[in-house]
Amino acid sequence: MPNRRLLCVLVSIAACLAAARDCRAQAWVPEQGDGAISFSYQRIDNTGHRLTDGAFVDAGHSLDMSLYLEGEYAITNRFTVTAGLPFVFTKYTDPNGPPPPIPYLPWEQCHCWQMGFQDFEFSGRYNLVSGRFAFTPVVAAVVPSQNYEYRGETALGRDLKELRIGFDVGQRLDRISRNLSVQGHYTYAFVERVLNIPDNRSNGSIEGVYVVKKRLALRGFSGWQVTHGGLQLGSMPPAALVFPGEVDTPELLAEHDRLLRDDNWRAGGGLAYSFNKVDVFANYIAYLSGTDTHAGRVVTVGFSVPFHTGRAHR
Repeated sequence: MPNRRLLCVLVSIAACLAAARDCRAQAWVPEQGDGAISFSYQRIDNTGHRLTDGAFVDAGHSLDMSLYLEGEYAITNRFTVTAGLPFVFTKYTDPNGPPPPIPYLPWEQCHCWQMGFQDFEFSGRYNLVSGRFAFTPVVAAVVPSQNYEYRGETALGRDLKELRIGFDVGQRLDRISRNLSVQGHYTYAFVERVLNIPDNRSNGSIEGVYVVKKRLALRGFSGWQVTHGGLQLGSMPPAALVFPGEVDTPELLAEHDRLLRDDNWRAGGGLAYSFNKVDVFANYIAYLSGTDTHAGRVVTVGFSVPFHTGRAHR
């Protein structure tokens, strides 16, 4: 496949994108013995909230930053494994507290930085179809690295185990350009239950990649999330479900930060440049719409160092 290395770089660094690292497409896998160590810095500016009816509220601003380390290795020409762990910094930046009955937590009142390791993520991908069209099932496990704080706008994460099952598909558009490809991704996440409330999730994405002069690649991206279950926080009167909606007991209030029915749509783009021994990348994603979710933007920059073990490529 032309420009294979740069395309593999793009799909390997997709794990560094978005709060999610759900939104990644990796239809083509590296060759046996190929691997990469990737490091990225990510900044998420949460500039407000979307209510249950989708209305935007300019409140609850916070800043999330993370340093993410991931390793990827191709055990065979079809089977690739990855492992990663982020270190997260969070800070409440809004001068005003959240509306009652949402608690205004002490570490939010002081606008202090909260920091710590978040969740280990392990995944395996097995390529069933390769060539101009590629189809690759994926299985991933998410395990909290510690019992971190999951409450409030400055939570390090949700502190929940997950099992994700899905697939990636890709198509090279040679009839248009040998440098152009599109990919799609879908996963269904089985999420650990809290208070016996189902909170499973679907994540999907579609992206286009165009390689310019072999070393530079441009990427456009759109991703979405649908939560199957969860709680709705309600909206402003005269909405059918008025705030605080289904979060109407002390027990639910204490757990609402990881139980909301977070549905959202995001889009963005980025670029990657391949040097002789290192690849650098930068990406931007905007939160476009959603319900019971944040509004904001994500900037990611980083680098990836490819390596090869065993017999050299011919």
